[in-house]
Amino acid sequence: QVQLVESGGGPVQPGGSLRLSCVVSVSIFSMDDMGWYRQAPGKERELVALIKRGGSTNYVNSVKGRFTISRDTAKNTVYLQMNSLKPEDTAVYYCNAGVGYFRQNYWGQGTQVTVSS
Repeated sequence: QVQLVESGGGPVQPGGSLRLSCVVSVSIFSMDDMGWYRQAPGKERELVALIKRGGSTNYVNSVKGRFTISRDTAKNTVYLQMNSLKPEDTAVYYCNAGVGYFRQNYWGQGTQVTVSS
């Protein structure tokens, strides 16, 4: 069973930074891609950033230039560095791993990020 455990969320002031971590119980190279999603109250879950097995990355437009997804394959860990945070970044952030032709998804438990003065 694949398990994902997130950490690093918390309260932060606008303009501040946080780094989220997601530790995976298997080699991240066994996954087709790893991503960070977020869900704000009353809104649908959205993809924030994605890193594919080959290393290419994608970001939702609202975080481009502020967020960076990266990975440490030796630690089976994926990170989301979030800079210049805005109140609209407030959400529960979920780590996701996807694999297979029919895409088996695995999710972490989520970590709350609250951007407020």
